[in-house]
Amino acid sequence: MAFNTSERYGCVVIEFKGNVMGGPDAVSLNEKLHELIDAEKTNIVVDLGKVKFMNSSGLGMLIGALTTMRKSGGDLRIANATDKIQSLLIVTKLITVFKHFDSVDKAVESFNEE
Repeated sequence: MAFNTSERYGCVVIEFKGNVMGGPDAVSLNEKLHELIDAEKTNIVVDLGKVKFMNSSGLGMLIGALTTMRKSGGDLRIANATDKIQSLLIVTKLITVFKHFDSVDKAVESFNEE
């Protein structure tokens, strides 16, 4: 898995690509999140549009990221989950934990609605 970050309207968008499998990727994501927290950037949107596969470790990585951001006073939202990932979130009941949106723009806008 690789990820890129960009900023949009006060949010940081993290775009995942490839297979989300946890492991070393979880460490690099966690380091990036702590850099963002140090820079007082705590509103995160994770774009899953280019994710081919996610296993339970990948889900755990997302849950860890969500917890990290909420503890720092921010939030993490999901955008562009493919049908496969959406099914995974429904089966694991995580669909009720994450705020999820059809597009990055809608996810970014949701932070302004609070």
